[in-house]
Amino acid sequence: MINGAIGDREVRLIGSHGEQIGIMNGREALKLAREEDLDLVMIAPRAKPPVCKIIDYSKYRYEMARKEKEARKKQKAIETKEVRLSPNIETNDLATKANAARKFLEKGNKVKVTLRFRGREMSHMKQTSHVLNDFAESLSDISVVDKPTKMEGRSLTLILRAKS
Repeated sequence: MINGAIGDREVRLIGSHGEQIGIMNGREALKLAREEDLDLVMIAPRAKPPVCKIIDYSKYRYEMARKEKEARKKQKAIETKEVRLSPNIETNDLATKANAARKFLEKGNKVKVTLRFRGREMSHMKQTSHVLNDFAESLSDISVVDKPTKMEGRSLTLILRAKS
């Protein structure tokens, strides 16, 4: 809340240079702010009495937007990449898929490993679940299991993340 929107009788006032002015009437605080050609901004509305500061509100909003933009720049979004396997995958193909997953993990992404079953492969799920375990074992030097093996429809999924 700024200027006229502050309807409290008493406020704790902080000056334009950061100095503590003290507890005073809300109208007097607004009057002091107007004398300096600045705005009265409520900083801590839940405090008893509420804390207000004399500042240039448009400059304050600009600074806050800039800080937020900088924080977003420094933030790194973690993507989830997917590697699909079949139950009867050969050893060399599994190694190729593991190398692709290794590259994803080195870039800091998570890897979702999906073992898809089609047709009659559904009846042999128990015999082929070792494929996911072998895959996770081949990447155990740089990754850990984020979410264990889980059945989702006609596929088993496993999520790996890079070791920190």
